[in-house]
Amino acid sequence: MAVIFWMMGLALLAQGFLCCLGDIEVGCKKWHPVNNDVYCDECHPGNRLVKDLGPNPQKLCTPCENGTYTLGTRARECHLCTQCVGALEHHNNCTPKSDTQCKCKKGLRCGDNQCSFCVDECAKGYEPNRLRSCTPCPKGTFNDQIHGKCKPLRTRCLDPNHIMSFKGNATSDIICEPLPPPPTLPVTRPVKPGDKTEQTWPMALFVIIGAFMMCLIIVIVLVSVQIHHKGKKEKTPRTLSTTPIIRTPTDDPRTLIAIECSFHEAQQERGDSTESLISKDPLEQETV
Repeated sequence: MAVIFWMMGLALLAQGFLCCLGDIEVGCKKWHPVNNDVYCDECHPGNRLVKDLGPNPQKLCTPCENGTYTLGTRARECHLCTQCVGALEHHNNCTPKSDTQCKCKKGLRCGDNQCSFCVDECAKGYEPNRLRSCTPCPKGTFNDQIHGKCKPLRTRCLDPNHIMSFKGNATSDIICEPLPPPPTLPVTRPVKPGDKTEQTWPMALFVIIGAFMMCLIIVIVLVSVQIHHKGKKEKTPRTLSTTPIIRTPTDDPRTLIAIECSFHEAQQERGDSTESLISKDPLEQETV
């Protein structure tokens, strides 16, 4: 009876130990026989090598104690788990087969693959340096990624059918765009023999406009001619009558001179006629 209780207690202890280890398998994973013993070639992950040779492979390796770990398959000792301090924050717990995983605080990045230290996280346009800080990209280079390296700016577009639309800066490379298409000439659709409406309509419009302009010009010419003749008639002087004008006596010297002149002219005409009669009389007398 006492033996039964002892076996049950041993089983409970073994189960508790395996629960603490989680998925860690205990003992030697690979071995080969040597005489009456076995030689351990490889321990299970999270186990350290206790001895190389023995009759029981499960006792050749033992799991690492709490707070320690090992990464090797034949390591004789387990290492203490890393503590996340300073700029490091705890990310994953330490296990017998893996060390503690730390991460850097916001604004910082891990300086190596194990994240054993932190560096400043460089923004676009900067690159990390050896002092664990950031340096602006030199002239002619750019960085368009967080915590990336600066790269040289391109000097031209790779595609000959593209042109540079942006020369680039510290955070962006040059930008190329396709060449604008050449201007297209208006396409004239060939006129078919049946399209009489499209042919006659512009011509009819031109004929109507031409006839209207011709009529307008004729009307303007006729009106101009009529106005010209009317003005000419008004400017033509009236013909003077040969009838003697009898004026009333006046004291105006100019009027008296005009009358006197007309009187002498009349008297002269009468004198001429008298002389002509006198000259004719002898002839008439001779004929008689």
